[in-house]
Amino acid sequence: MASDHRLLPVLATAIGIGLFAAMDAFMKSAAIITGAYSALILRSAIGLAIVAPAWIALGGRWPRAAVLRIHVKRGIVVAFMALSFFFALVRLPMADAIALSFVAPLIALYLAAILLGETIERRAVVAALLGLAGVIVIIGGKLGSQALDRDTALGLGAMGFSTLLYAWNLVIQREQALVAAPLEVASFQNGIVAIALLPLAPLLFAVPGGEAWRDIAAAAVLATGAAILLAWAYARAQAQILVPVEYSAFLWAALFGWLFFREGLGPGTVAGATLIVIGCWIAARRRPEQSAL
Repeated sequence: MASDHRLLPVLATAIGIGLFAAMDAFMKSAAIITGAYSALILRSAIGLAIVAPAWIALGGRWPRAAVLRIHVKRGIVVAFMALSFFFALVRLPMADAIALSFVAPLIALYLAAILLGETIERRAVVAALLGLAGVIVIIGGKLGSQALDRDTALGLGAMGFSTLLYAWNLVIQREQALVAAPLEVASFQNGIVAIALLPLAPLLFAVPGGEAWRDIAAAAVLATGAAILLAWAYARAQAQILVPVEYSAFLWAALFGWLFFREGLGPGTVAGATLIVIGCWIAARRRPEQSAL
């Protein structure tokens, strides 16, 4: 029973990452049509309209000042992390962009030690390195074999910036989950992201067409569900245990590629995926005396 309880946050994180991977596909489609900024701010507004009424109906109250500061901090980080990510996603292949973002959990392990005072265990480092090795096996040579045109260079630069913010976001996510319920987290994240991006509207906003609206609405539902699941998981497990599960995003991307586009899996992808799964399994295993959360 204790083992089941220990693995539930890992399972919730894996499902949440899967929802985010599906959301990425819808957001890339919408961003190509109407721009990353418009897709993101509308996704956040729709997400707020979905989750805030449920939070209020279930007795949600305005948070105290210390909790509100955490909400604002994470909301601003997520706003510019997501904007730069979707900007990059339009200019890079989806699998490559997601794979590049996998550097973030490795960075987050050390940020968790600095900002949250968590002790970095050897198994957590080994798990992160195995996951990173899996990514390297999968994408080895892909980017190097492509012409580095202006759009690709802009995409890589934006992806690097997004990855740094993503690592910080993973740590704040744990801090936020300890002081706020999942519906509150999802409500404030959507609202603050929209508010943080609003000043750019006169320069960047474009009214989307019908197809883009469909993709944005689907992305909003998926992102809201993922945010709730991850908030629940990070309230029940340390960041260093859950961040290696972020590597499963590539597995989800491969699955969606096969389901929707019948994209095949080469031996390099299978080998890399195996390393990622092993890394996630190592991260989930803990000694009995460490299992109480």
